[in-house]
Amino acid sequence: MKNTLLIICLSALALSCKEKASQNTKKEITAENTIKKDEPKENKWKVLFDGSNLDNFKLYGNDNTIENWKIEGDALVFYPPTDRPKDTHYNIVTKQEYTNFVLTVDWKISEGGNSGIFWGIKDDGTYSQPYETGLEVQVLDNNKHPDAKNGTDRQAGALYDLVSPSKDATKPVGEWNTTVITINHKTNKGSSMLNGVTVAEFSLSGEEWNNMLKNSKFNGWDGFAKYKRGKIGLQDHGDIVSYRNIKIKELN
Repeated sequence: MKNTLLIICLSALALSCKEKASQNTKKEITAENTIKKDEPKENKWKVLFDGSNLDNFKLYGNDNTIENWKIEGDALVFYPPTDRPKDTHYNIVTKQEYTNFVLTVDWKISEGGNSGIFWGIKDDGTYSQPYETGLEVQVLDNNKHPDAKNGTDRQAGALYDLVSPSKDATKPVGEWNTTVITINHKTNKGSSMLNGVTVAEFSLSGEEWNNMLKNSKFNGWDGFAKYKRGKIGLQDHGDIVSYRNIKIKELN
């Protein structure tokens, strides 16, 4: 009889402990979910292109259907037209504007090809090209495109015509590269990372920036780098180029 009572008591105790553990687990899960739900905006990535659609992009300068950019698998490929009308370009930009962010993009350039990734673009009809306002990280075949011979600040990973990459971190033409661009006006710091290597770091305003600008082709350009908040863009430079896995994380 005593053994029976002991067994009953132990069973009741075990059941009570199990219920308390279950309640604690529910509380922990609820708290964890709350943290994720209230996660700061700057900790969240937004997918701009994953191979499914071009809903986040438009042609620069107009709202016509995006031409010459084709979705192939998970990649977005630009094919320059053979019968391009005079003064017609097919640069694309995001529909949304951004100020402080981390942008990551995979790219693959064609042999002898040239393209670029822009930010800070003003798309209000005032300017004819994204490069008139937006800064650019260069996308290039360093070996066969002539612009690479015009200075290291025009090679892949460079802040175009402003800051040279610390090294050539590109992969051979035909292979995918990954560029990560960080722009933070709050800290006055920007950077370009190529295939895991930080190849360029730069200020975004102040004396250092002014000196860089004076020594570049952009000196005296009315709208260049004037807009902290602007659109992200991919360049039509007349060569075949592919992009994929485009996502952005705002730093607000």
